[in-house]
Amino acid sequence: MPIFAIEAILDPMSTMNISLPDSLKGFVDDQVSQRGFGSSSEYVRELIRRDQDRAKLRSLLREGIESPLVAEADQNYFDGLRNRIRLRK
Repeated sequence: MPIFAIEAILDPMSTMNISLPDSLKGFVDDQVSQRGFGSSSEYVRELIRRDQDRAKLRSLLREGIESPLVAEADQNYFDGLRNRIRLRK
């Protein structure tokens, strides 16, 4: 089952109407056809999801920047990370 169909089952949908100038409407139509979206709604939902992902990433980065320093990221730190990765393989 396609992801958008699963999302529709799990999360009830609401309708939102937007107005676009002809140039943006043409752009959206081109993106839908060129990138394989089934509709302009699918395209807009994908854009919104990506924006949500960016907002979440920004939030996590801010959280990391504001958190206290627990270890210095020196050569030993990176060597330890590499060793942990090698052990997982």
